[in-house]
Amino acid sequence: MKEPVLVVMAAGMGSRYGGLKQIDPVDQEGHIIMDFSIYDAVRAGFKKVIFIIKKENEQDFRDAIGDRLSDKVEIVYVHQDLNNIPEGFRVPEGRVKPWGTGHAVLSCAGEIDGPFVVINADDYYGTHAFKMAYDFLIQAQEDTVPAQYMMVGYRLENTLTDNGYVSRGVCETDENGYLADINERTHIEKRDGGAAYTEDDGKTWTSLPGETPVSMNMWGFTGGFMKELVKRFPVFLEKSIPENPLKCEYFLPFVVDELLQEKKAAVKVLTTQDKWYGVTYKEDKPVVVAAIQNLKDQGLYPQGLWELSSKTWFSAIVETKEQC
Repeated sequence: MKEPVLVVMAAGMGSRYGGLKQIDPVDQEGHIIMDFSIYDAVRAGFKKVIFIIKKENEQDFRDAIGDRLSDKVEIVYVHQDLNNIPEGFRVPEGRVKPWGTGHAVLSCAGEIDGPFVVINADDYYGTHAFKMAYDFLIQAQEDTVPAQYMMVGYRLENTLTDNGYVSRGVCETDENGYLADINERTHIEKRDGGAAYTEDDGKTWTSLPGETPVSMNMWGFTGGFMKELVKRFPVFLEKSIPENPLKCEYFLPFVVDELLQEKKAAVKVLTTQDKWYGVTYKEDKPVVVAAIQNLKDQGLYPQGLWELSSKTWFSAIVETKEQC
């Protein structure tokens, strides 16, 4: 079985945050959220990390994180390019928004030939999530029917912000813990003591229970999923460009849901008790900073994640596995 690869989606524009939030430090040592995700991933067993970024931001990412990881894990950069679309299509005039998470992962096609995990760059997933994902994929078989995928599920109430709305993949599971349905709700917020989503700019709202499992875009796929992404992207463009040329997005959950409905995939939902943290808005940052320091105080992370030499660092990280 080929080793799973970690794919980090970091090409988003950060429009609600007001800056390049993926490389904004969250502690006094200058670590960014990706530092903690990659630390947890290496601790779980991952040996290769692919950063999906904008070409113009590559040096910023090398300076912020890539260079200090180069002797700890294999690092690869790929670029999400708005113009990277199939022959016969053109980018609509005036469009600047990327084509979404599915298109981002397509940018990795030349670097992936086996199982892989996808995460957001600006989300903290917790130590157990990476271990569960690695253990699942290292045992998953290629070319099964249905294909064997996984996602890490979080309680909706643990993924909301006090500072605005969020986008979440709202999940339904069957009695065996497999994903039965997923719907991307692009505007969920705290409302009337609970949570609700709108699809018409706030004219109407639909309530969601706090315990609803949601996807935070931590998915695990066998290698065949990339072929499905390639095959379905032109179909998406043909339908969606006429309907919403400037903002339509090719979301990973859309593709997963299609495969579920076609009985071509089975997705095990791995539930975690780890709390999610993220910085959708600048006002979220103090919460994340305090949470990270609390985790360090508990001994889950050292103050300086990468300060030791490679040999000493790998010895230390093995020791900290026992705490996770």
